[in-house]
Amino acid sequence: MTHGERSTAAARSRGRLLTTLGVTAAFLVVEVLGAVWTGSLALLADAGHMLTDVAGLALALFAIWIAGRPPTPAKSYGYYRAEILAALVNALVLLAVAGAILVEGYRRLRAPPDVLGGPMLAIAVVGLAANLGCAWLLHAGAGTSLNVRGAYLHVLGDALASVGVVVAAAVVVATGSTVADPLASVAIALIIVPRTWGLLRQAVNVLLEGTPTHLDLGEIEGAIRRVPGVRRVHDLHVWTLTSGREAMSAHVVVEDVGASDRLLRELHAVLHARFGIDHTTIQLETEPPAVLRIRGPSAV
Repeated sequence: MTHGERSTAAARSRGRLLTTLGVTAAFLVVEVLGAVWTGSLALLADAGHMLTDVAGLALALFAIWIAGRPPTPAKSYGYYRAEILAALVNALVLLAVAGAILVEGYRRLRAPPDVLGGPMLAIAVVGLAANLGCAWLLHAGAGTSLNVRGAYLHVLGDALASVGVVVAAAVVVATGSTVADPLASVAIALIIVPRTWGLLRQAVNVLLEGTPTHLDLGEIEGAIRRVPGVRRVHDLHVWTLTSGREAMSAHVVVEDVGASDRLLRELHAVLHARFGIDHTTIQLETEPPAVLRIRGPSAV
């Protein structure tokens, strides 16, 4: 198998991930310094959130590298699933971050901190611009790779956190009240959780070799049965190797196994054209002969 054939959806976003990692790491340092200067716990919390972004992006890039390694006798599929594991870890970290935001928001509601509103607002606006730029870079790849989607949600979550910091800083500057800061933090957490939960469900479904959510097993079975010469299908399974790469196995009962070349050619063509499935294992077989039972004469 050539390197091009082993290219994954996430690998095609490697350059964008590297750029995003560089921008995020650089602004992480700026936010930490800004938090120390202004005494803003909101900026420090946002810096902690950005630290999870840096870890998530580094993990995503590591997963792309290891997923590109060739298969071995011990790992016959290669390391495709490393990308899904990275997406799972990213989702779990995001949920933990959301929980920490809720706890911190509650603490700040009880004891709002004093901050320098003006510098806090300036730093938060620059951070928001950086996060939105990184989210824009990753948006296209997020639709085709769970791994990139995990990194994208990390960056998007931090952009939402930056919005909260901007709003809180603006309120501090305008009114002198810091209560807006914990309220914004709680709102951010409530936005992050449902998005991350969806990512977690997708990653777990892949690891459990569930049917891909965009494919219908009944439709696939129907398409196979409509191929001339096919009588029925059993033991049909469809699962995901990694984002954008589905696999299928099935036993197909046919009228004449002598036409196997034509049947396999047409089956592969249908599965590729209609469902985008290229990794297929199809076993052709005929109906077993009917068993004739001869009953003896009834006893008198």
